[in-house]
Formats: sequence, structure tokens, C-alpha cells
Amino acid sequence: MNTHEEVRAFMTDPVLQQRLAKYLVLQCFRNSMLEDLHTGLSPSSASGDYSDVSVSSPYGVIPWPKVSRLNDDEMKRLMIDVVDRAYRFIHTLFDESTGGELLIRLAQHDPLPQWKEPELLTDDL
Repeated sequence: MNTHEEVRAFMTDPVLQQRLAKYLVLQCFRNSMLEDLHTGLSPSSASGDYSDVSVSSPYGVIPWPKVSRLNDDEMKRLMIDVVDRAYRFIHTLFDESTGGELLIRLAQHDPLPQWKEPELLTDDL
């Protein structure tokens, strides 16, 4: 098997792709400013579907399912943070000295075994 075939076999490994997807989300999204937005109190729902939860605002009561969880400024900051983190991740992945090491580590070990394995959704493309 030549080097090109070896690389292709490595890159098309579904287990490696799943681990890479989880690691990418960890590095680019989970550890982002989303953590700051996630802190605080979460409402409880006796009904389980949050139809019994509402938010009181100066403009009236808003049913929980209609409440926007992020304002425009928070969404903008989150997207900027995630894009910057994704760029750093891609830079690391495509760097000749670090990308191969990352892929080998992921091929040998799942750093997030407690996370659900990703599914390949083809209808969203």
C-alpha cells in the first residue's frame, strides 16, 4: 500500500471521523463563551415541557417556549468566538507538525467516550 492509500484509509475511518467531530465541538463550541451564557439558574418544569414556565418582563409575561435564550449581542459574540476557535482548530489540524499528531492521538484514544457517538446526517447538506 502506498502512502496515498494509507492516508486515505486513515482519513476515511468512521471511528476517527466521529472522534474528530466530538473533539472539534469540544474545542470550538463547548469550551467557548457558551459556558458564560450557560451559567445561572435554569427553570424547572412540573409539566416537563416547560408550558408551565414563563418569564416576567416590563413588557409582559413571556411563555418559556417563546423566550429567546440569547440576545443579538450575545449571539454575535458567541459566533465570533466559535469561528475564531474553529479557525485555530483547523490551523492546528492542517499544520504539518501538529495535525498528524492530533489525528494519531484520536485514532488511538477517544478523549470523550462519555459523549454520544455522532451520527452521519446526510439530508442537511
